[in-house]
Amino acid sequence: MTSIGMLSEEDQLKIESHLEEFLGKSESLWAALVDKGGNLFAQFGETGDLDLSILCALAAGSFAATHELARRLGEPEFTALYHEGQGVSIFISALHYESLLITVFDEKTNIGLVKFYAQQGAETLNVYLKEAAEKSESAEPLQLDSELDPDKTIIS
Repeated sequence: MTSIGMLSEEDQLKIESHLEEFLGKSESLWAALVDKGGNLFAQFGETGDLDLSILCALAAGSFAATHELARRLGEPEFTALYHEGQGVSIFISALHYESLLITVFDEKTNIGLVKFYAQQGAETLNVYLKEAAEKSESAEPLQLDSELDPDKTIIS
């Protein structure tokens, strides 16, 4: 399957709205859609002063290591990863289009609730990602202003 590619503003807003709904149901703190390289595409919730770029990169790296563990055990892939902390935990779910759903939650909820709603959320996000990919494939390529007006020149 291919990577996420470009999301339109409409796609991103729809995904963020879904993440907001997911957080409410799962009673989690923060959720994000990232690619397996750790690039953040959409997010919702509160993380305080955490550096989200580092958080996403580390979560994607952790999932990549888990992928290798699965391969060595004869599994094509593990579809989820869970790290439990004393106060805060993280749950990472594999999606289509080389992407991940990252969920951060605290002791106010439990892993069962998070896993249940993450599974439902993953199904919906996969539909949204498929729709975005189909729109992206049929979209006209972006053009620079200089390509639109041959009289414009680019000054360097």
